[in-house]
Amino acid sequence: MCLITFNWKGFPGYKLILVANRDEFFERPTQGLHQWPAGFFAGKDLKNGGTWMGFHPSGRFAAITNFRDLDHLKSNPISRGNLVKDFLEKEVDPLAYLKEVEKFQDRFDGFNLLVGSGEHLFYMSNYKKGIEEVKPGIHGLSNALLDDPWPKVKKAKSDLAHISSKGEFTLNQLMAIHQSEKKEPFELLPYTGIPKEMEQALSARFIRYGGEYGTVNISVLCWKENGEVILLEKNTRPDAPENAFQQVELKVGQAIGNYRG
Repeated sequence: MCLITFNWKGFPGYKLILVANRDEFFERPTQGLHQWPAGFFAGKDLKNGGTWMGFHPSGRFAAITNFRDLDHLKSNPISRGNLVKDFLEKEVDPLAYLKEVEKFQDRFDGFNLLVGSGEHLFYMSNYKKGIEEVKPGIHGLSNALLDDPWPKVKKAKSDLAHISSKGEFTLNQLMAIHQSEKKEPFELLPYTGIPKEMEQALSARFIRYGGEYGTVNISVLCWKENGEVILLEKNTRPDAPENAFQQVELKVGQAIGNYRG
């Protein structure tokens, strides 16, 4: 993932409302949202075998973004997608899991990791010391630290706050938060080790760059206090059909209620 905007325990009746974009090279092989043998729902990176975001019917959630620092890449890193996959495959306390990850976090390129259960959501990055419990409210995460004020993070959070203030929402409204292709001026861009022209292209919430890289899917997760969950993933690759999506509806602790793809 390269942009996640979410409301954690800040909307009546919901534990988590989240919208997320995955940005990647279009040629990278991927399997869309499906149920893995371990029981959780996620897409799959067919190159390295991991995933970027997933939800387990037991009530475990995880998602990751890259911390972009191309000046300090590892020579032989472990795939960051394993951090999400490994948490969802195990019945482990989120905080205990992150404490284990801390022991070998330097073997990965830069990452931001969210892991949680029904009551607690935690954040860690190998670009920041310690593990942070996420406070209730609206948060944004791109390729810097949690809630760092990159322009697209600030705007996405503002849009989610606006929708939340209405007291009701639709999945399409949530998805629209991450569909803006507006780029930021050069003077507002961070330095992350890539050319300015590419940095500007990546400043949009919905990315298209050079015909080979961009936003390949948008995911929406709505997790109610009563345990009902809707997980939607829309394929946004340039060659995808207009209505290419998978949707899962389930209740935590129970069998799947509905799956469409």
